[in-house]
Formats: sequence, structure tokens, C-alpha cells
Amino acid sequence: MSAETNIPSYWLNWRFFVCAIFILTSLFLSSFLVWRYEGEGPRKRKKHGDNDQSRELEQLTGVVYDDETWNTCLKDIHPNWLLGFRVFGFFVLLGLISGNAIADGTGIFIFYTQWTFTLVTVYFGLGALVSIYRFKSVDNGESGVSIVDEEERGSYRPPLNGENSNVFKSSNGHDRDNRSRRQIATTLGYIHQILFQTCAGAVLLTDGVFWFIIYPFLTAKDFSLDFFIVIMHSVNAIFLLGETFLNSLRFPLFRIAYFVVWTCIFVLFQWIVHACVSFWWPYPFLDLSSPYAPLWYAAVGLMHIPCFGIFALIVKLKYMWLSRCYSEGP
Repeated sequence: MSAETNIPSYWLNWRFFVCAIFILTSLFLSSFLVWRYEGEGPRKRKKHGDNDQSRELEQLTGVVYDDETWNTCLKDIHPNWLLGFRVFGFFVLLGLISGNAIADGTGIFIFYTQWTFTLVTVYFGLGALVSIYRFKSVDNGESGVSIVDEEERGSYRPPLNGENSNVFKSSNGHDRDNRSRRQIATTLGYIHQILFQTCAGAVLLTDGVFWFIIYPFLTAKDFSLDFFIVIMHSVNAIFLLGETFLNSLRFPLFRIAYFVVWTCIFVLFQWIVHACVSFWWPYPFLDLSSPYAPLWYAAVGLMHIPCFGIFALIVKLKYMWLSRCYSEGP
């Protein structure tokens, strides 16, 4: 029988304060990473003159370019295919999460899994809108995006700032003139990039924790898998991997901050709800009545690093493979 969660004694103890310090510290460090690296940042303002600004801009790993949000990683794959995949993914994911809510009730949204599945659905919907807006702009003659000469680069479109997944390495100076003319993404484009990297880490966390920890070790003996349990912990990863192999988005490591913030928001939501109403925790390791609660919180928190890192490695390996197979020699 779980302890009552809406009484003061459940919260006024060392376990909660240790976990609270861990959550607040994570939020602070994440905020610092976002402030330090996101967008053009404070470093650009240290430069003066157009030439200095353009050169400084190319060194910033937090800049998102407009063409990255809608273009594919290969010129042989038309961006319409990415648009079609995003539209298809959005409607499939929307249908699945809606079906899950109809079958099991809106109470499913107490789980991190459904939060993440919904976030992936929103990402595909937003991605479809970004792609549609791009093609609408092209039809209206409003492109304004500088395109690198494809005849000089072959079929492969490498990230033009000289990086794949490592954000803490600056540009090596390759293709400087083309970079300086690329159009910076709109706010919608930045949100799209942020959602992509948040979803990447969250999907690996939810699916990995479920299949490797919760299902084999923390479920009752009479627990059985059903259709929606399997779907919620697999289909989102499949669609996100398909999106990753098609798009030309980079994967800066500092954006693990948004992934951490996403999880912290979920934890704070759980704390507020359980402080008001006493009921079971959606995940056993969130229960603060256990003397091992701080260790559980720390362990799950540290799992964010390999989950995000694995996806960053997938993106890096993708670009390495494309560079080796499709790039043409000088």
C-alpha cells in the first residue's frame, strides 16, 4: 500500500529536499546551457562590422538555418518526400494517441510516455507546417535562401557549419561564403529544431526505461502487454528515426538542456498533482516515501546523458555514412 502523498509529512523530509535540489540544479544548468549557446547568443555582440559578424555567426553552434528545417540530407531525395513523411507521421501518431485516450481514458496523460508521444506528434505536425510554408514561399517567389552549388558537392548535403553532432567544436572554415549568406530560421524553425532534439532524447528514455527496466523488473507478475502499450513504446521511435534519416537537421549537444527541462517539468507536474491528491505514482521510482528515492531520481536523471548521446551518435554516423558514400571528390 503506497503512502498518502497529500499530507505534510510526505514532503517535509530529507528525501524530498535532496530530490528538489537535484531537480532545481538540473533546471539551472539547463538554463545556463541555453543562455550560453542558443541562437546567436551574447558572443556575437562582442564583434563589430558586417564581416566580423558573419564570421562570428558561423562559429555559433546554436544557430538554426532556414533550409535545415525543410530540406533533406540528399539532393536526390526531393524535400516533398520529407513533407509527405511528416504529414503521414503526424496523422498516424495523432490517430494512435487519440485511440489510446479513447480506449483507456484521459488518465493516460499522467504518464511520461504519453507526454512524449504527444510531443512527437506535435513535432511532426509542426514539421509538416514548416515544410508546407517553405513550398508556399517558393511558389510566391519568397525564397531568399542561398543554396550551395550542388555540382561542386555531389549528392550529399553535409552540415555547412563543419559539424555533425558535436556542438562544442567550431567551424573549420569550409564553405564560409555560402554560410554567411544562409537565411537564419524563424522562431518557428528554432522551435522545430528544439522539439526534434527533445523528442529524440525523450523517446529513447521512455522506450529504453520501459523495455529494459520497468517491463522486466518493476511490473507485476500478472502484467501483460496490450496493443497500445507496445505501440506507445515503439512507433514513436520508428517514425523519429525515419525523420532523422531524411532530414538535414544537426544535433548540437547543448540542446540536451531542453530534454532535461522537459523531464523536470513532468516531475514538477507530478509533485504538484500528488501534493493535492493522494493516488498512486505512475512510475515506482518517483515515489518519495522510499529511502532510495534520491538514488532513483539521480539514476534516471543520469540516464538522460546516454539516451541523448546515443541519438547524437546515430546522427553523427548518418552523416559519416552519407559523406563516405555520396560525396564526390574534388
